[in-house]
Amino acid sequence: MTGRKKKVQISVYLDPPVMTMLQDYAARRDQSQSMIAEAAIASFLSPDADERREAAIAKRLDQVDRRLARQERDIGIAVETLAVFVRFWLATTPALPEPAAQAARAKAAERYEAFVTALGRRLAKGPKLRQEISEDINPIDEGAIR
Repeated sequence: MTGRKKKVQISVYLDPPVMTMLQDYAARRDQSQSMIAEAAIASFLSPDADERREAAIAKRLDQVDRRLARQERDIGIAVETLAVFVRFWLATTPALPEPAAQAARAKAAERYEAFVTALGRRLAKGPKLRQEISEDINPIDEGAIR
């Protein structure tokens, strides 16, 4: 009959803050300090510890990559929206004569303030327009917009 091998005793030196953390953790878990130290050392020396760490880093990098792809998509939508609007506005809005242009500039400041207020309300209430746009929309013929 083979019995369990007897554990080997070692002596280690711990910094006081580390020792305090070990004591507190052992007390909270109602476990011996020796058992917790053994589990921590085994985890540290485990060959799959590196694999787990690498998997966690890869998962985090994938999340960051997806976020960057969404931001790139959102910026692309914003740029295209602005370009289409500017093209449409320039094509449909005639230049004003000078007396009318001065009056229009005076009214523009008031209209801009109203726009900023409306934008603030929209951003505060959500959902954002970018969340309402489906990612799987098929591109339409550019000539159909013109």
